[in-house]
Amino acid sequence: MANVHNQAGASKSALRNAALAARDALGRAQREAAAQAVATRGLPFGVAHGTIVAGYAAIRSEFDPLPLMRKLAAQGATLALPAVIAADRPLQFRAWSFGEALRRGPLGIPEPLPEASALAPDVLLVPLAAFDRAGHRIGYGAGYYDRTLEQLRASRPIRALGLAFAAQEIANIPALAHDVGLDYVVTEERVFDFRSG
Repeated sequence: MANVHNQAGASKSALRNAALAARDALGRAQREAAAQAVATRGLPFGVAHGTIVAGYAAIRSEFDPLPLMRKLAAQGATLALPAVIAADRPLQFRAWSFGEALRRGPLGIPEPLPEASALAPDVLLVPLAAFDRAGHRIGYGAGYYDRTLEQLRASRPIRALGLAFAAQEIANIPALAHDVGLDYVVTEERVFDFRSG
């Protein structure tokens, strides 16, 4: 668990900074081993052929979803990556396969090209700064994934799975009305299932 003294009233910003510092302290070899461990274990549920799985392009010291996405593609999943359309708007997901070109989006994050097909994911792999055992996450403060999950869940069933290092867990995240919870968080050590909570 991140070395965060989770005092009552601690701000999300302070919690985010502490969890990101714990994540940044992990060495490259540790991060790669964690990503491989999660890929080897796979998702905590079956994925039928043609299931649309939206991942993300890892930046900085984020948990790298690519080993898991490669395994899922080999099992017949259709892959997608997010694209930022505009500030304060949900993300759009575009078809992507290994080997296809990416371009830098408005936030500097690699995205599929604009001509790639828009897809509605069945499974959403979510990056995060911190998580707790109630299924709450702290992102980076812009709210893209909260807006996106709210929109997706209003139209269809979707499973949202946070990918994180065990070091990013904190005791309690103060949840706000607009915060959207995750169904699972997967770390190199274990799977947290929040669906019945």
